[in-house]
Amino acid sequence: MVKRKDPPGGGKDSHGRQPNSTRNTKRAKVQAARTIRTQPSDAALEDGKLDLNRFLTAREFEIKSLERSMDKCKAINATRVFQMVPRAMRRRTASHNVKRVPKRLRAQASKEMLDDNTPTVESRKRKPRTTRARIRAETMRKLRYLAEKKRKRKAKKAGDGAVEEVQRRGSAVVTTRPPRPKIRRNMLNVPPKADSKYRKRQINKTWLPTHLWHAKRATMTRPSSPLWRFAIPLTSTAKCYRPTHRASGQKGVVAWDTSYMSTIGVYGAADCLERALRYLGLVQEGLWNTRGKKWRAGVRKWTGTVSRQQKGSRRDIGPATIVWNPQPPATTSDEMETSEKPKKPRRQILIRTHPSCFLELFEELLKVAKGQKPQLHVEDLRFEVGSIELVGPASTETLLGILEPFHDSPEAAERHANVFRSLAGVANPASLPKDAILAFSARDPRLSYPPKRVEIPSGGEQTILKTLTDWPVEENLKPYDIFDRESRYQASRMPSQKSLNRRKGANAPGEPIKVTAADPPIPVMLLASRPGTDGQAQGTWTLLAPWKCIQHIWYCLMQYPVSTGGNPRLGGLEEQRQIAFEHGTPWFPGDFPATTAGMNWELEERAKRRGDWDRRPKSKRLEWRSLDLGAGRKGEIGDGLACDFEYLFGVSARTRTQGKPDAVSIPDAAAEAMVVDPPAEQPQSPVGMTIRQVTKTEFSALMKSGSGEGVVPEGGIVAVGLEFVTRGVAKPCARIYRLPRKGGKVGGAVGVPSTQAEVPATPEARTRDGLPVDLSEQWLSKVPNGDKKKGAAVPRMPVGVDMETRKKILARSLLAVEVPYPKPAASNQTDFGGHPLCPGEEDLLGFVTTGAFSLSEGRGTAIGSISAGRALETLRETGPREGKFCVVRNAGESIGWLARWEVV
Repeated sequence: MVKRKDPPGGGKDSHGRQPNSTRNTKRAKVQAARTIRTQPSDAALEDGKLDLNRFLTAREFEIKSLERSMDKCKAINATRVFQMVPRAMRRRTASHNVKRVPKRLRAQASKEMLDDNTPTVESRKRKPRTTRARIRAETMRKLRYLAEKKRKRKAKKAGDGAVEEVQRRGSAVVTTRPPRPKIRRNMLNVPPKADSKYRKRQINKTWLPTHLWHAKRATMTRPSSPLWRFAIPLTSTAKCYRPTHRASGQKGVVAWDTSYMSTIGVYGAADCLERALRYLGLVQEGLWNTRGKKWRAGVRKWTGTVSRQQKGSRRDIGPATIVWNPQPPATTSDEMETSEKPKKPRRQILIRTHPSCFLELFEELLKVAKGQKPQLHVEDLRFEVGSIELVGPASTETLLGILEPFHDSPEAAERHANVFRSLAGVANPASLPKDAILAFSARDPRLSYPPKRVEIPSGGEQTILKTLTDWPVEENLKPYDIFDRESRYQASRMPSQKSLNRRKGANAPGEPIKVTAADPPIPVMLLASRPGTDGQAQGTWTLLAPWKCIQHIWYCLMQYPVSTGGNPRLGGLEEQRQIAFEHGTPWFPGDFPATTAGMNWELEERAKRRGDWDRRPKSKRLEWRSLDLGAGRKGEIGDGLACDFEYLFGVSARTRTQGKPDAVSIPDAAAEAMVVDPPAEQPQSPVGMTIRQVTKTEFSALMKSGSGEGVVPEGGIVAVGLEFVTRGVAKPCARIYRLPRKGGKVGGAVGVPSTQAEVPATPEARTRDGLPVDLSEQWLSKVPNGDKKKGAAVPRMPVGVDMETRKKILARSLLAVEVPYPKPAASNQTDFGGHPLCPGEEDLLGFVTTGAFSLSEGRGTAIGSISAGRALETLRETGPREGKFCVVRNAGESIGWLARWEVV
């Protein structure tokens, strides 16, 4: 390789330092490009006479030099097309394919590639090189020929007059229509029939309405292993962790297509519906007295956890959102019928739940519906109602720019539509009344494509404040159209994009398409949600609409120009987990191991971690049996690749997979011979099915009760949020320990205090079971001064003393250092390089299910589940201040970090 020569003046400066070589190189190139070489006019003179040929040659040289300098200056200062596109659109192979840049820049990109002689490669035009590729190309050619032949035959048949299929019955002519989708009662419905082009790809799964859009921009689930029977986008192909954090909390908006969320419709007598909901765990009196009047009227939603009865106790199914359909206004005929024979009012509800627990909830609903008199009817509306979720300061603005009420006239306008229009300027959906609902009919968003930015009217703050204070949505309340099967069906019969293009071409440029009889109204429902823990965090908008309308709404939504710049950001499953983690809210099902869906998720994650561990070479694997926990302890506690709740609650009845040698007497070689690796496949232990979730309200009630009152259910766990006191970042499967108990023997059974106080008789009795006696004090010393009582002040050098006095004070302080007696213990026996040891196995509280560095908190945080019984016992013994400190240790690591837990 030839080394590039130094530019002129690129040597060292007067101080012997090397200047910025890149800047000098750039300056040298610019100066060289701007230098125009000339030829003196004396060369054209010969004996004082002008030589015309020499003169023209000299002027030709100067003109070419001028043109060459102009071209160089243009090339030096120019920016290539692939440097003009946004950073998120740049790819390593972008310079070899013009179609990867926006259409407005493709002509310039083609010219640059032609000037640079850059080869362009297109996969569809590449000549096949293998036998399989040649056979495939030949098959594609034959199929293309057959398709063209079929297209010509259909065109000829259409030209003969066979435009539509008719059936003649006497003199009447009946035009057939496509069949209406069937909705079976008390049965599961089949997914919609896919196009023949993509039917083979949806044999074992269902595509979302926006699957083709997401497949080009996001990482999808593997075709052979769908998630919850759907092909779901996991995350964007672009780097989006920090942009998602900014868009969800500072400026912008993040959108998800959540049509995979399951919807169930139940209708029947009102009292039967109440009994069915009580059976699912909605037993709070606030729901069925005057406090729940707005919820039962249909102007508020309920969000919580539904449960089922199991062996004398209740087991959580999963989160659900329940909405009532408002009753139609009473008429005179209804009053006459009521006076003759009273009838039980019939009501409708929508239950929206997670797909991982849909089958379990559907079976429970069928069981309770068949036992009611009169019987309730349950409908599977998974493929009838789709949904979109939005989070961010611009979420309300984006919805206002996309959803236009169907009726313009004030007489026909819906009350909820007017309230929705008045929300221009709302930056956080959490500022709306809690669990607010807005339902109205919207236009097809393609009629006003491309969407225009919403303008906030002057003086809108007073209007917004009055709307949020009054919230006039209960006036003239009518049943919501999204509950009506006929309205959903008519909305799905939207005009094709070709017909809209023809109507748009007939209008003036920039003029929106007018609504005609061919444009059906789209019934939509907006649900406003607040974050579960932090009141300052952003709320969430959930848009419910017919399944076949989601695609058109999504395309227009992602093109909306946000007022703060850019467009709405794409969100996947990972972004959902990220935002829930930053809000400090458990994410279902990953952070709910006490449910069947959560345990299934945990088992799948275990299998993935086990597969990754098995694929690594032995030299790169983490050997669980050689893990040194200090004080002579060897081996990981439980399965290092799992949140081993079976081990936590079955420790006395289950054989350890990692042996625990005695702290002092067993050498390392013998300890390694005693321990073994965790089993290759973790059995689905029945202990996992006995885990029960203890809610925050129940745990607080147990805390307020005395030590003899209140019984913690067997296998009860409580979800907690963890914040590290100083340093540390937790990962999934990390172990959570409580601080060692000061009273009683550390190695005793959990919950059984020692009957005799043990006082060391000699200085040699420094440890119990290999752990220091003051281990709890060592961990509490890590607490910053703001969280603990201030200790003794650090001695300082007196002010104004001479050098001799300073030397004496320093010598006295060095000689006063206490000499350790007995001799210092061996390495990793009392600490890890000054870091306290982790507590013992008997102090294990639980496991971390989600953990990382939180951008919102600026420190490491985590969400986990701990044993409710052990946590309650620790709080009663040491108090809420000291009892909530814990030690978090990542699986496979020896050092833990001090943290503090709070119930969420």
